[in-house]
Amino acid sequence: MRRAVCPGSFDPIHHGHLEVIARAANIFDEVVVAVSTNPAKKYRFTLDERLDMARETLGYLSGIIVEPMGEGLLAEYCHRRGASAIVKGLRSSSDFDYELPMATMNRQLTGVETVFLAAEGRFTHISSSLIKEVDSLGGDISDFVPRAVLKRLSGGAPKA
Repeated sequence: MRRAVCPGSFDPIHHGHLEVIARAANIFDEVVVAVSTNPAKKYRFTLDERLDMARETLGYLSGIIVEPMGEGLLAEYCHRRGASAIVKGLRSSSDFDYELPMATMNRQLTGVETVFLAAEGRFTHISSSLIKEVDSLGGDISDFVPRAVLKRLSGGAPKA
């Protein structure tokens, strides 16, 4: 079985994430969506909320497992889970510049490869941070996030 890990904080999960995860599910037999927590980050949603939103949103896809990554190195997590690859979505060349050293380190630590998937053009501007900012300022984010996120961020319904 070919297993990949798609890691992220998913605070919140958005359509750009979903597009990459769905494409990964077409390549690998199983994709573990590993929801991480970085103590240096300030999160809008708790780990349990992020897990619930991801599970609710990804439930229609077969071969997807959503679980907390826990503490420690991503490469070690992948090794424990028997994953041969890490899947990362790239929106721009700056994402590549950021991700490449980590991909190289992960490969050197445990042999896990990183597969980069270029984001669909309509999602290249989307980030969790931008979604939270637009929502906090009263903007309509309904085109960018799944229903599970929308009901938690803006109280349940798209803005008119």
